[in-house]
Amino acid sequence: MQRGEGLVVIATAAHIRAFADRLVQDGHDPTRAIREGQLLFLGAEQTLSLFMADGQPDRESFRSAIRVVLRQLRTRTGSREIRAYGEMVGLLWNAGHCAAAAQIERLWSEVLSESSLQLFCAYQIDIFGKQFQTGVIDEILCAHTHLQPEGSYGNLDGAVTRAMSEVLGTKAESLARLADARAASWAVLPRGEATVLWIRENLPEYADEILARARSYYRLSPPN
Repeated sequence: MQRGEGLVVIATAAHIRAFADRLVQDGHDPTRAIREGQLLFLGAEQTLSLFMADGQPDRESFRSAIRVVLRQLRTRTGSREIRAYGEMVGLLWNAGHCAAAAQIERLWSEVLSESSLQLFCAYQIDIFGKQFQTGVIDEILCAHTHLQPEGSYGNLDGAVTRAMSEVLGTKAESLARLADARAASWAVLPRGEATVLWIRENLPEYADEILARARSYYRLSPPN
C-alpha cells in the first residue's frame, strides 16, 4: 500500500473483513484504495466458480479470470509490482480436492512466469495429521518457495523432540540428527515442519504416537 503496489485478496468473507480491519489498524484506508483501483477484494468461492468445471480448473477460464484482475490493477499501478493473496487452493484442499488445488498452483505458476506478481497462498493444514506427509504435500511444497507457519503459538521443535525422546528412548538422539540432515535439504520448510515430514516418511510405525504426544506438548508450550 505504501509503495503504491497493486493488491488483490481472494479470500473468504470473514478473512476479507479481517484484512480490511488490519489495514485500518495499520493506518490505511482500504475503502479509498478500492475506489482508486489499488486494492481488490474478491470472494474465493465466487472466483473459483468462474473457472471450475467438473471439479477441475479450466486453464483458459482461469487465465481469463486472472487477466481481468491484473488488468484492473495495472490501470492504477502501472509498472509497479502486484501482490496477490489467495485462499482458493486452501478451500479445495479442505474439501479433499487436492488434485484440483495442485492444478491451480500449476496455473498460477504459468501466470507468475509471465507477470510481475508476488503470490501468497494460504492452506489450513494440520501438521500433526496424516495429510501432512510426503506424497500428499510434496506437490504443494514444490509449487512454493517458502512455507511460513501461521502464528507462533508454541515451540514445535521442542514438542517434537520431547515426544521422540519419550517414544524412541535412546534411539531418539541419533534419529533426530538424521531428521536434521533431511530438514536442511528442505530449505522451503522451517525445521519443525521438516522434522514432522521426516518422521512420517521414515518412522511410520512410531509416527502416530510421536505426533499425538507432540501435539499435546505443542499446545502446552509457551510461544517461540
